[in-house]
Amino acid sequence: MALYAKIAAMKRILIVKTTSMGDVIHALPVVEDILQHFPDAQIDWLVEESFADIPRLHPRVQQVFTVAVRRWRNQWWRCQTWREISAIKQAVASQPYDLVLDVQGLVKSAVMSTWAKGPRYGYDKHSIREPLASRFYQHAFDIPYRQHAVIRMRTLAAMALGYDVPQDNPNYGLAADIQRTPTPAFLALHATSRDSKLWPEDHWVDLGQHYAAQGLQMWLPWASASEQARAKRIAAEVPQAMVLPKLSLQQLAGQMPQAQFAVGVDTGLSHLAAALDIPVVALYTDTEPAFTGVAGGRKAPAINLGGKGQLPTVNAVIDHLTAMTLPVAHI
Repeated sequence: MALYAKIAAMKRILIVKTTSMGDVIHALPVVEDILQHFPDAQIDWLVEESFADIPRLHPRVQQVFTVAVRRWRNQWWRCQTWREISAIKQAVASQPYDLVLDVQGLVKSAVMSTWAKGPRYGYDKHSIREPLASRFYQHAFDIPYRQHAVIRMRTLAAMALGYDVPQDNPNYGLAADIQRTPTPAFLALHATSRDSKLWPEDHWVDLGQHYAAQGLQMWLPWASASEQARAKRIAAEVPQAMVLPKLSLQQLAGQMPQAQFAVGVDTGLSHLAAALDIPVVALYTDTEPAFTGVAGGRKAPAINLGGKGQLPTVNAVIDHLTAMTLPVAHI
């Protein structure tokens, strides 16, 4: 009887959150919240292929199903595209779920949630940007739109699963599985999706020179040729700065916790740093961080500076890092 009760209490849950990198990272605390109330839950994830490494970083996410909507959209006429779509639909439908949770709230994610066998939960028509999506859910909840995405997703999961809405700082569930051995270095996350989000190169140089004088090495990751070129230009003017080799997302996630702190523009890597419990100052120049800015975890602070049409100063960044009482002055 005890074994039967334990099996009956187990829940099999599919989280649907496909894009983008920062948004997928914002959904990670949902996993930890669920496990706190249902320790034996089996949690799977449906995600865009280019961001699949994010849920894979969480040790308790079991199956990660990948879609390729961006690629499929440009190749919709190819037989291979339709074979891939059919294969992923069959994979998702291969086992029943107790709950299918669409925390994305878009028509495309709502449609994909119907691939799974199980009751679908999501936001109601007043709570999302694409109200039509709510018609695909069997259970929809009114959750105020004008609040941070992390809070909204954690609230949705709580209401769907019947536990109290969490009031504490989010736990991303990654840091415990990645060894943190800080070295005298900081991360300069200079690359982002469009030029309007960039922080000026001379600001990065000034910041790097300031901390080089305190004994901290500036680490500059990159992914594209243009990002590598920018990293090299910055590094050329900062003593001991290091342009990192090209790393996969998982490789970079393994190295990031060695840094003392991170300074980053509006990029998924800034969110990843926060999820790894690294102190972060995030810089916004073309977007507003109120609802989708970097959200710090339970062990390390995160500060969002700037906004649309604003340019955070180097001194402001240094002041906020100093206020975080980071161990840099004596290194």
